Amino acid sequence: MPYSAENRSRVTDTAELRRRIPGWGADLDPADRPAVPREQADPERWGAHWDAPEQQPWNHEEPRERSIEHGQLTPVFGTAQPLHGVSGAIRRYAYDRFSEARAAHWLLLVLGDRADALGAHLRSLLTLRPDNPVTETGVLAEFGYGGVRSRRGRGRVDLAHVWLDPILVAGPFVLGGVLVFRAVRRGRRT
Repeated sequence: MPYSAENRSRVTDTAELRRRIPGWGADLDPADRPAVPREQADPERWGAHWDAPEQQPWNHEEPRERSIEHGQLTPVFGTAQPLHGVSGAIRRYAYDRFSEARAAHWLLLVLGDRADALGAHLRSLLTLRPDNPVTETGVLAEFGYGGVRSRRGRGRVDLAHVWLDPILVAGPFVLGGVLVFRAVRRGRRT
């Protein structure tokens, strides 16, 4: 069980850690720690009173995302944003297939986030009050609050891709507008 007090198999000798990792153990001496006067080492009063935290209950029909590195689901997990739709399928694939140490895991999670954002933009087009890209992306602040001026002459690295930002921000809205326009035009023809 990865979350128990008895799991001491990975504890390494401090001398070995000091030899292997430069600067390891710099704060072991209480005189070197800035918070020492306030620290109270009283495990009976402040320490955990359990070997392993109690497992949070969940509906077993709805699978939870769990890294393949872990033998079980973490004792506590978030339930506010359940996986759904295409973005949920992408995220579930990332957790089921790739380790957290792999770039593919994180790139798939970013892709899932972008798919969720695109879905939200498309859903907003079907409402009476669709998203307003001009006010919601902060593009007006670029002109009113010196956005362009703040980037010039300061050696900022993001100048190399500043031309790409409007495409990434406005692109989904323009694409959505074009698709809606074509659908309406096709509907009028038939």
